[in-house]
Amino acid sequence: MMKKIPVVVIPGDGIGPEITSAMQAVVDASLDISHEVKIEWQEANAGLSALTDGVDLLPNITLDLIRRYKLAIKGPTATPIGGGHRSVNVALRKELDLYANFRPIRWYKGIDTPIRRPEQVRFSLFREATEDVYAGIEFAAGTREAEELALFLHLSDRIVPHSALGIKPVSEFASRRIMRRALQFAVDQKANRVTIVHKGNIMKFTEGAFAAWCRQEAQAFLGERYLSEEQFSTDFQGSVPDGKIVIQERIADAMFQEILLRPERHEVIVSMNLNGDYLSDAAAALVGGLGMAPGANLGDDLAVFEAVHGTAPDIAGKNLANPSALILSSALLLDHVGAKRSALLIREAIQ
Repeated sequence: MMKKIPVVVIPGDGIGPEITSAMQAVVDASLDISHEVKIEWQEANAGLSALTDGVDLLPNITLDLIRRYKLAIKGPTATPIGGGHRSVNVALRKELDLYANFRPIRWYKGIDTPIRRPEQVRFSLFREATEDVYAGIEFAAGTREAEELALFLHLSDRIVPHSALGIKPVSEFASRRIMRRALQFAVDQKANRVTIVHKGNIMKFTEGAFAAWCRQEAQAFLGERYLSEEQFSTDFQGSVPDGKIVIQERIADAMFQEILLRPERHEVIVSMNLNGDYLSDAAAALVGGLGMAPGANLGDDLAVFEAVHGTAPDIAGKNLANPSALILSSALLLDHVGAKRSALLIREAIQ
């Protein structure tokens, strides 16, 4: 008898319900062939549809279901602009400690792309998802809280009066944890290079600290397998020796140029939250856009897989939406539960 695995499914808003339905049909069909496991779909609500029903954007019952079953897949969800609502994705990551946003970037032959050699684009990006400016610690311009914070930090001579303020938390714990996750993935995938992306040349106490903690974690985790980029360029002739992993660093803005001009130099990329958000969407453009970009939010015990594109309300219900991103995200889910053959069938079908 096949193992039954409950998975919470959140259709989302806009085109979400229709691409979710397509994804479920593809997953079920692949498992009918592979007979590896059986997915039992547990539907839940989040996004504007939940708000319309008179509950929160991210209802507690949905969070409780994910905590119970430990696996979920979601369509795109919308957040009202203004009004103090926190994004469903941000709330999910924070409430469930889904600290690793995982984005594999791969080109499928036949997809239009703006670059000449898209086959060289094949890397995976790990983004720390609980800290940085996305922590949402902000104070509106002119409020008493903003004025008191500026006064407390003696900022009156460094910022324009009545400025809006935000706080950018970066911890050693979270930095080393995301690096450890990326390194374990690199080892599992037999990758030769891990690239740390940061803006530590400007933000020395936050982004600079992130880079330093990532380096320290790499040295501790890899031991004798650790190879600095300087050692690699000095002692080896362009080929990573067996058993070694090169730890590279790139300044964030320079990295955008590098993924365009030299994507083959990167296999696993690790970054902070904001830089990673920008970089992962830009990287998706190299392989056909967000409509071909799968994603996952990973914790130590929980995982939520998702389409990373928006809700596209203008084409909702018109049978025009491309479900490929969510279908590819379901392949990540199947990998996660050990249904490797089904995941491969789905990727081959997309190709």
